[in-house]
Amino acid sequence: MTTLANYPGRVPGEGLDSGVAAHYGDPLREQRYLARSAAVIDRSDRGLVIVRGADRLSWLHSLSTQHLEQMPESSAIQGLILSPHGHVEHDLWFTSTGEEVWIDCEPGDAPALADYLTKMQFMLRVEVEDASDSFSMATLIGPKARDVVAAVLGASPPDPGMVAYGEGVMMRALPYPGEFDLLGTPAHVNAAVAAALEAGAQPAGAMAYDAWRVENLRPRQRRETDHRTIPHEVGLIGDAVHLNKGCYRGQETVARVQNLGRPPRRLVKLQVDGSQHTVPSPGAKVLSEGREVGFVGTAVMHHEEGPIALAVIKRNLADGADVIVVDDDVEYAALIDTGLTV
Repeated sequence: MTTLANYPGRVPGEGLDSGVAAHYGDPLREQRYLARSAAVIDRSDRGLVIVRGADRLSWLHSLSTQHLEQMPESSAIQGLILSPHGHVEHDLWFTSTGEEVWIDCEPGDAPALADYLTKMQFMLRVEVEDASDSFSMATLIGPKARDVVAAVLGASPPDPGMVAYGEGVMMRALPYPGEFDLLGTPAHVNAAVAAALEAGAQPAGAMAYDAWRVENLRPRQRRETDHRTIPHEVGLIGDAVHLNKGCYRGQETVARVQNLGRPPRRLVKLQVDGSQHTVPSPGAKVLSEGREVGFVGTAVMHHEEGPIALAVIKRNLADGADVIVVDDDVEYAALIDTGLTV
């Protein structure tokens, strides 16, 4: 059985993506599969915390930014856990199986998440388990992804925000056109990935996935966030923050910024000068008129647009403004893309 871990041409990722493939020989071709057909991406490095017990939904509802108290069985939704000051600590997906809530998170975050949840148990009827070692995940994206999902499941794909079940796997439909996550044990996810490849999906690495994220202004924790990021700055209000629910840690900051409407920074897409034939590194400084005004999160070489990047910058910089990205000793001219901000 051919899986993504042993697919021909696999080149390992670096940094946050060191546990999965950066690409399989041609990142630009892999981007085209995402845009025009269907691609399957190895995301097996994500962590998983499972919560069980009769109080699991009301308890998670009280801790997170999302409305989970009446979460339907076989549904999924994005949510955050914030610091007391409203800064993003964990960007999570909650998936309800009926008896359990699966919470998947960025690589390496599961131990800290499980530790925090365990400390917040008190006398409630909940159990917390870091199940990352027995968990795997892959993502299908593209205009033909629904056809591949139907072939893998042998049934119609789930609606956005819902979950369907195949041979030992959960298929989660995200609220974005043509995007589905496969979740389960490594053996079951590998079998589903093999079926997806047989159904016409092509493998794509983290570089192609990043290009898709940047193109669609989709932030990622620890790329487009830092120690002081609040949800409004990176477009997580609405998707991951429910504005009409009870108290949770960090809610005061969310409510204050929502009422005032002026978060200090914003997420933007940059068009980067391609004459260097490289792209800036994560964390590269963004300068305007010699002053530091933000940082680059993810920069990629896009198959149609050339070098582009997501950056978090001061809110008072206008769309269309020229900026300079400084990555060590290399400088890149860049333009804030008009209209593509949060």
